[in-house]
Amino acid sequence: MALDRWIALVILMISLVYGYTAFFTMDDGLPPFMKFNAIWPSTFPKGLSVLAILCALIILVSPGKDTDGPKVGDIDYRRLLDYKIGQAAALLGMMVLYALLLRPAGFLISTVGFLVISSMILGERKLHILIPIAMIAAGVVWYLVQGVLGIYLRPLPLFLGNGV
Repeated sequence: MALDRWIALVILMISLVYGYTAFFTMDDGLPPFMKFNAIWPSTFPKGLSVLAILCALIILVSPGKDTDGPKVGDIDYRRLLDYKIGQAAALLGMMVLYALLLRPAGFLISTVGFLVISSMILGERKLHILIPIAMIAAGVVWYLVQGVLGIYLRPLPLFLGNGV
């Protein structure tokens, strides 16, 4: 079986468990007044699980490609170790670190650090361009979330900010 079908099979299994949870266990603890609402907390998970199951089934039952070997640009699962798995793992680690540092370091510092270090992992070396762009991007996103949407994001660490 091709790699895309194996991935679709894994997604199908995860979606079936997610769908079972959304359809049969999420709404058990709802208060009585919420049971008459048109949209429940499980509405989005139900739709997401149904769409994921449909997409995975389409991939699984669609006719296969010709098996003359991988074409240029295709992922060859037999040569999986030849790809840049270290970069991918480092980026996943950076995402986890970013999520952990978001509150203690503040939004601006953690976002700028994430953007700069992640770009360096991917191969960017022009720091005189990278740092100002990361600072502007983090500042614009912070302003849009804080100023326009009205959602409070701590911009700086507690010891530098106003302590709120």
